[in-house]
Amino acid sequence: MDSFLDRFAEIMYLLYSVIFTLGILFYLPSLLWRSLRRGKEMGDWRERLGCLSPVRGGPVIWVHCVSVGETRAAQPLIRALRQRYPDHAIVISTITPTGQRLARALFQKEAAAVFYFPFDWAFSVRRALRTIAPRLVIIMETELWPRFLRECRRRGIPTALVNGRLSGRSFKRYMRARFLFRRVANDLALAIMQTESDAARIRAIGLPRARVRVSGNLKFDLESHGDASPLAQELDSRFALSATDLIIAASTHDPEERIALEAFKMVRQQMRRLRLILAPRHPERGGEIAALLEGSGFSWTRRTLPPADKDRDVDCILLDTIGELQALYPFATIVFVGGSIAPIGGHNILEPAAVGRCIVIGPHTFNFQAIVRAFVAEGAILQLPIVADAQMSVELARTFIALLTDDLRRQQIGARAQALFARNRGATERTIDALEPLLSG
Repeated sequence: MDSFLDRFAEIMYLLYSVIFTLGILFYLPSLLWRSLRRGKEMGDWRERLGCLSPVRGGPVIWVHCVSVGETRAAQPLIRALRQRYPDHAIVISTITPTGQRLARALFQKEAAAVFYFPFDWAFSVRRALRTIAPRLVIIMETELWPRFLRECRRRGIPTALVNGRLSGRSFKRYMRARFLFRRVANDLALAIMQTESDAARIRAIGLPRARVRVSGNLKFDLESHGDASPLAQELDSRFALSATDLIIAASTHDPEERIALEAFKMVRQQMRRLRLILAPRHPERGGEIAALLEGSGFSWTRRTLPPADKDRDVDCILLDTIGELQALYPFATIVFVGGSIAPIGGHNILEPAAVGRCIVIGPHTFNFQAIVRAFVAEGAILQLPIVADAQMSVELARTFIALLTDDLRRQQIGARAQALFARNRGATERTIDALEPLLSG
């Protein structure tokens, strides 16, 4: 029976490789076009094919982050790893270009190397693992690549899922192919999940209880420098952010920029001393959003333009950069966190909560279900109801006006968010303690 299951598993992995290859071929023209448009050389592609440079500086810990959110979450973990294991070299991989740029900016001092994660083919994964030869691989949140995990296990390289989460939607998808994903999950040496619900889901997929831990969310351990950081002071000096009330629409997706602009128009009819910052999740959409701003009737500028005298007085600012949003939160009167009106599943609410901002989110927050539920229960956030797209700008404007005209309520919501954030710190220490046997064994 076991030999039959092993042969069946081989067939499943072969089928996975075929499907993965077809997917790459389907998206290849788009990927090549985006690389050329970004002006990138083929070095990115060499890394994705596993052509990496050897790492010097001691045993290697490989931390994999998919994109921006996971890279941000890795900050306290990487800082703690550097303190606990100073003789180890830390390398970081990402998949998206935005994640790559942020990782290079955040970890230029801590990381021995930052590179693109290899395509999940046997030859590219094996080439990368031979070159890097990691002592431990840490995978942030939910990035389970079957071939990569299998090759790590074959080489005796322990892999740990850290800050793990499994939304209800993802869990249903995994359960449809439970036979394959049970084998994939069992290639993990350890899964350190954010919540008990996340832990229960990965156990249901098939990972033994003895290899599952619960740590809380690493994002609660992110440091905030308030408005005292050099970047915050630079932005305030250029844009006079502290001079008026300010709404930040953070990590937005289409059509959230249009909805936020329409809501801003309605609010400005009643409150003239108010400005808006649009910070898209993907800055490469800057041209698309610039066209919206150009037709809005508002004065506006974008962060990537050279500084000008008008910057202190414009109605709207387009933040078309990576890694600067956190420095803006201390100046916000209200923060709308995107990916929650568009059915993306929501983005990180913890950075504005850390500085006591009043946060508004849309109805679609399944990626952060446990966190949002806790904030809603304590009155530490405002969540918009599900309404038709045509009415969402009206609902958002109504919410903004109610908060802007009630200083006490707005400040209390922000204070409750900050207090809840402070109470939930400590995930980093629990995670490092759980990882220790994998690094000392």
